[in-house]
Amino acid sequence: MNRHNSRPIVLCLSGHDPIGGAGLQADIEAIAAQQCHAAPAITALTIQDTVNVSDFRVLDHDWIVAQARAILNDVPVAAVKLGMLGTAEMVRTACEVIYMTADAPVVCDPVLRAEGGGSLGEGDVGYVLREELLPLAHVVTPNLPEAQIMAGLPNGSADDCAEVLLKHCKNLLITGGHGPENELHNRLYLADGSRHTLIQQRLPGKYHGSGCTLASALAARLALGQNLHSAVQSALDYTWGCLRDAEAPGKGQYIPRRFPLA
Repeated sequence: MNRHNSRPIVLCLSGHDPIGGAGLQADIEAIAAQQCHAAPAITALTIQDTVNVSDFRVLDHDWIVAQARAILNDVPVAAVKLGMLGTAEMVRTACEVIYMTADAPVVCDPVLRAEGGGSLGEGDVGYVLREELLPLAHVVTPNLPEAQIMAGLPNGSADDCAEVLLKHCKNLLITGGHGPENELHNRLYLADGSRHTLIQQRLPGKYHGSGCTLASALAARLALGQNLHSAVQSALDYTWGCLRDAEAPGKGQYIPRRFPLA
């Protein structure tokens, strides 16, 4: 007879990456590494590899809601992680799912563009994300290019983008991988008005799935009951270790190694 307590469960709405570096596989691995359990609902199918993304197809509304409802009717969800949504309609579908999850904290990773430059969002998805989904999230985790898209500031600094986005969201983490500094300056803006710069060593190379890894680890840490500032620091430290130990199985970017080396 199984006498183990169940791990906290994180509901994930994300796309499928066939190379396994980003998307739902990143969610599952990063969440499992925090001793939580991922319950994934697929939002989109993509054609991509370690070099770039070439195409994607978003699933329809009813399939997403049905997946989420099956999960929520069966198990308690301690946190929600949102990844690739792709279209304005899917953003609104995600909002519908959030309303189904009661008080679980929502981590929104606004996946809009692959590291290789390919688009993972159509039309006005960045605007709809900002106006309709961000207010429902506990914390939003864009990199700088994603923050610039949502803020409508193509050349804006992290602080410039935050000034716009904080009118729409409670807490904001703009990751530092695309910043100009020699180190990673991850900027955390909290609902209480405080601002924190969390500095990490910059690693060489480009990585496929770093944002997914960070947001999933953060959602799991919140599911475990950590406060936001502590959870962000834990997730950043974990992700940095995954990138430090990353592997290069293909012709392009490194893939984070989300379980420690033996």
